[in-house]
Amino acid sequence: MNILVTGAKGQLGSEIQVESDAYKEYNFFFEDSKSLDITQSEIIKNYITEHNISVVINCAAYTAVDKAESEIEKAEAVNVLGVKNILLALVKVKNSKLIHISTDYVFNGTNHIPYKETDDVDPIGIYGKTKRVGEELILNSMIDGIIIRTSWVYSSFGNNFVKTMMRLGEERENLNVIFDQIGSPTYAKDLANLCLFLLDKDFQNRSKIYHYSNEGVLSWYDFAKCIMELANIDCEINPIETKDYPTPAKRPNYSLLNKSRIKEDFDIEIPYWKDSLKECIKIIQN
Repeated sequence: MNILVTGAKGQLGSEIQVESDAYKEYNFFFEDSKSLDITQSEIIKNYITEHNISVVINCAAYTAVDKAESEIEKAEAVNVLGVKNILLALVKVKNSKLIHISTDYVFNGTNHIPYKETDDVDPIGIYGKTKRVGEELILNSMIDGIIIRTSWVYSSFGNNFVKTMMRLGEERENLNVIFDQIGSPTYAKDLANLCLFLLDKDFQNRSKIYHYSNEGVLSWYDFAKCIMELANIDCEINPIETKDYPTPAKRPNYSLLNKSRIKEDFDIEIPYWKDSLKECIKIIQN
């Protein structure tokens, strides 16, 4: 089986690349935006045909949440048109499958209990809106596709909250971090292993959405405090409210995801957020 991983130089794509070494029975093709432009329909169609691709793990996304507010066309090009092009190419392939990564930003963040896949969506920014349109394209297509909504992704690769906190913590005596946004982080390595685990699973007629993040609940403030503790960095973390840190794009105040469906359908256990964070910090420090 030939598998294409888009967005291969991002956090998740990089983790899949490392973890895929254990999956010798598959042929993996790792491409980023420079080597494979998914916004160009003919390019992606030709690539999938020439390389006999039957499964796409789509990690490619425009994820600059604040920039998206002013770069709407760029966000739509990747998050909407790119998804459409992949689907059009896979339609030509017999028994093709798509694993697509989406986001908690499709919700408005006003819930008080973890979001289920069946809950109403109401994205409050361009990033979330474009990701939702991408979801709808998959759900309305003829492709057997799994959409995985995730949140607060971090990794030893790329730029993310964990690495930023560690860097700033070494540079400063104290930092202000938001305490009134609640959710759960996702270690990209854990999500990568889920994507690889799903490759041989039968999800015919299973074009549906799943939620995945690490187990547990916390605020960005709690997350930052724990990062400093585990990394043994002496930096004081001060709690602030969202209103004290204005950004171009509004963030959901509550984005905890209910993961019952994916645990039941695929009989998996999900690692606790602190255990995964400890592992990632160890890799970063080494």
